[in-house]
Amino acid sequence: KYYNNKAVVSTQSTGIPVSPGVTKEIVEAGDASQKVTRGANVTVHCVGSLTNGMKKFWSTKDPGQQPFTFKAGVGQVIAGWDEGCMTMCKGERAKISMTGDKGYGPGGFPAWGIPPNAGLTFELTVLDIKQ
Repeated sequence: KYYNNKAVVSTQSTGIPVSPGVTKEIVEAGDASQKVTRGANVTVHCVGSLTNGMKKFWSTKDPGQQPFTFKAGVGQVIAGWDEGCMTMCKGERAKISMTGDKGYGPGGFPAWGIPPNAGLTFELTVLDIKQ
C-alpha cells in the first residue's frame, strides 16, 4: 500500500505476507514511483541472518564488502529474496523473512554457516534500480 508515493510502514510484527513462506516488514519507506521490476539490475545493501537466533552470516556493510547488484525476478538469487525484493522501491529498507524452502533449502549453505532448511531474514535497502 502507498500513501503520497511512499510505501506504508507495517505495524504487524510478523510482517506483510509476500508469498507463501515469505513476509516483509518495512523499516523505512522508499520512493514508490521507482519500483523494482522484473529484469531490472537492482543494487542493495544487505544484512543476512538466521531467523532462529538471528546469527548474522553476511553483510554488505562489513569492512571490505560492497553493495550487491543482481537482476530482479529472474532467479539469480534465492526465491524468498527475489520475491521480497520485487515488492520494493528505491530507497526502501525492509526485513524480508523466509522459510527454508524459499532460502537455501535442504542443502543449506555450509560456507556461510547456514544449516539445511534454515529460516532466513535479510534486511535489504534498495540503493539503485537500472532498467
